[in-house]
Amino acid sequence: MITDFNKPDRPVIIGLDHGYQNIKTAHACFQAGVTRHINEPTFKNGLMFYEGIYYTIGEEHKEFIADKMNDQDYFILTLSGIACELSFYGRQSANVHLAVGLPLTWVAEQRDDFKKYLMQHDPKDEIVFSYKQKEYRIHITGVDVFPQGFAAIISHLSDFKGVNMLCDIGNGTMNVMTITNGRPISSKCFTEKYGTHQCTLLIRERLMQKFHITIEDAVIEEILRTGTADIGKQYLDVIAEAAKEYTEGILRRLREHEYHPDLMKLYIVGGGGCLIKNFAEYDESRVTINEDICATAKGYEYMANARMRKAG
Repeated sequence: MITDFNKPDRPVIIGLDHGYQNIKTAHACFQAGVTRHINEPTFKNGLMFYEGIYYTIGEEHKEFIADKMNDQDYFILTLSGIACELSFYGRQSANVHLAVGLPLTWVAEQRDDFKKYLMQHDPKDEIVFSYKQKEYRIHITGVDVFPQGFAAIISHLSDFKGVNMLCDIGNGTMNVMTITNGRPISSKCFTEKYGTHQCTLLIRERLMQKFHITIEDAVIEEILRTGTADIGKQYLDVIAEAAKEYTEGILRRLREHEYHPDLMKLYIVGGGGCLIKNFAEYDESRVTINEDICATAKGYEYMANARMRKAG
């Protein structure tokens, strides 16, 4: 985020990574869940008030939908993300320029619609809302839309010598891109519906088949993120086996897109990187896992800032 406190009217750049499981900014990460309330709820954790409606943010995550403009949820989540970043910098008002992204192969088709969706208010109109008991007053003055995954490496693209494959594993999708000597190859960009949610579904099915039980998603997410949790070994073993099967599916799909570990290096970004780290078999000298879950949001800010500088 670029902020000049001596020029309060200057737009500040806020990067937002709109995931299906989590919303990430440069300094925050919260679950992409939106629950509406007619009356003010008793529990106020993550509470937003906007245009006469109360929303609880972050209790669960969004289901996978290819069109993020299908309802108002991602706009409400955008306001939450803006509030998180402004709060980090000790501000409650600003002109905001959003830097966001879409899956690699969807950017060209959905860019204009997503930009229109996020700029549903005229830039001259003040947007007033409260989040976590603080009132915010903002103007959304512009939106840049960039390709997901690629943004996470843009600041050190010159380090990508030879042939590299970038794999961005999110909750809903997996994005794959080939990069040769720092240059992305547009004809070798792919988006697949094979995000970590597919792994969660597989785990649920295996637990139901073997034990006839369900486990809270929070426990499954902890195991996928850390490799373990405080549950019985028999359950942990089944979950680990399913997670390993999912990571084998990831690598199989990469091979289908011409990944060869002896001929290129693999760079993994996104929340799914922890599954590769904890459950996959791979050569650590040939695979880099970026564990900064906010890397893509930071990359969006980097790209938007570069574009603004170029435009003067």
